[in-house]
Amino acid sequence: MQRTNFGEMACSIARALDVIGEPWSPLILRDVWVGFSRFEQIQADLGISRKVLTERLNHLVDHGVLDRKAYDQRPRYEYVLTEKGVELIDLLMVMKGWGDKWCAGEAGPPVLYRHHACGEITDVDLRCAQCGQPMHANDIEVLPGPGAAVRVSGQ
Repeated sequence: MQRTNFGEMACSIARALDVIGEPWSPLILRDVWVGFSRFEQIQADLGISRKVLTERLNHLVDHGVLDRKAYDQRPRYEYVLTEKGVELIDLLMVMKGWGDKWCAGEAGPPVLYRHHACGEITDVDLRCAQCGQPMHANDIEVLPGPGAAVRVSGQ
């Protein structure tokens, strides 16, 4: 079955999904972020097949989200987040907050975040980049941007 090419859509959400929309990709990024940088470490943590992990790592490297660094003569590689990858972690932090609220159950969140700047345990909070006020789905109006696809009314 041919997969839809989300990267061709005039939608930034679809284009992001083209990079990380497969379920293993965010978990691989999370693992690299918390310090699992080698193939064997990621595979052991996730219980993912070697074939799928290889495909996902290659995809993330090809899209500039991870870099592959040789650490052995064989060669063997470790994976590090690029600047693009670090910015994706912000998205995953927001997803974690949603998961904590709606999916964590009675046990509570499996991980906590301590903010380096203040030392406090905290959560990510979406705020407007212009005024600093909280910003959520009901607080905004969606407008066409310069890269919007041309749409004909009624079609």
